[in-house]
Amino acid sequence: MRSLVVVVAASVVVAVGLAACSPLKTINLVTPEGSFARTADIAYGDASVRQQLDVYVPVKGTKPPPVVVFFYGGSWTGGSRKDYMYVAQALAARGIMTVVPDYRLSPEVVYPAFVQDSAQAVAWTLDNIAQYGGDVNRVFVMGHSAGGYNAAMVALDDRWLKPYGKSPAALKGWIGLAGPYDFLPIVNPDIKPAFLYPDTPKDSQPIVHASAASPPALLLAGSKDDVVDPKRNTVQMTTLLRSKGVYVDEDVYEGLGHAMMVGVVAWPLRSRAPVLDRVVDFIERDGKASVTEPASGK
Repeated sequence: MRSLVVVVAASVVVAVGLAACSPLKTINLVTPEGSFARTADIAYGDASVRQQLDVYVPVKGTKPPPVVVFFYGGSWTGGSRKDYMYVAQALAARGIMTVVPDYRLSPEVVYPAFVQDSAQAVAWTLDNIAQYGGDVNRVFVMGHSAGGYNAAMVALDDRWLKPYGKSPAALKGWIGLAGPYDFLPIVNPDIKPAFLYPDTPKDSQPIVHASAASPPALLLAGSKDDVVDPKRNTVQMTTLLRSKGVYVDEDVYEGLGHAMMVGVVAWPLRSRAPVLDRVVDFIERDGKASVTEPASGK
């Protein structure tokens, strides 16, 4: 019965590309929970019920473990941390503590509120994660799609952590899965209100903030992504950061679409691309080049 559920779950996710909530819940239902202990519904702010997060503590692995703050996507208009237990489980099973925050969404708020929330969640993590056993000196930010944007802005633009007495220098690195880093002019009507289009500030684009001071990065995308152009975003960001001397590990997986960049983290789908392995390897190397690759990245 369990194997049948796995096959059905995988088929559903492939068919709909993780576009709806129900496939995510199906994946979560077949996600083993024995690899972590979860503390849920922790407030990191008091402006909204969406300023809450869950902490997933691995039951096995090195102590204190490295920490990932994971931001999900949803065009800044939807999404819930409850639907991404499978991502936290995948990382926790590899010995990585995972923090999954919610953040305020459009139309309730507009830019930069969701970036501010992301920074506040990261600041909370830096201030509090040691109490859960995490290594405050090995904190990474990670995100998929719109969440990849949030992670990039926190990692690249020091304006957002500064109000909390923090800076991107406190991060070991950042991980972007199909993240949008350069998307002006905005063509997707669904996200125009979130970014005040056509009056979107130019400095809302992560690409503007790439500098020699940027943390190391792992940037992954799929060649079949028809939502976020991998060449304009992942490849361009990689090239720019490397030109400034920043270490970047980058890959564009042939045949992989936008939603499946995070979908393949789920254990029924991992054979489609080694995204989880690349993320874990980057974290275990503390965002440093391996002995077999140049410091500039691949």
